[in-house]
Amino acid sequence: MSPDQSFDRSLYWRRTVRRILVLLAIWILVGPVMGIILVRPLNTFSVGSVPFGFWMAQQGAIYLFVILVFVNAWLADRLDHEFNVHETASTTQHVQTTDH
Repeated sequence: MSPDQSFDRSLYWRRTVRRILVLLAIWILVGPVMGIILVRPLNTFSVGSVPFGFWMAQQGAIYLFVILVFVNAWLADRLDHEFNVHETASTTQHVQTTDH
């Protein structure tokens, strides 16, 4: 979207909500589904000497959550740039303190 076009809030928020729902679906699939519901079939595989289902419940879901936080930030920044609502030096205010 070029700077001279008007900002379509409805489209921006639809895409934001869709991004969040997709990332939440991925997290739910890996966290509760793989770590609880599918733990027995996943335990037939192993990560090192640890059963994969147990590893996903204990470590994998946490790693994925951290990765999803960074993916969300990256995708949000891309969307902000696309809609030209990203932060720049001219749009942010810096608080200046004075010594008394």
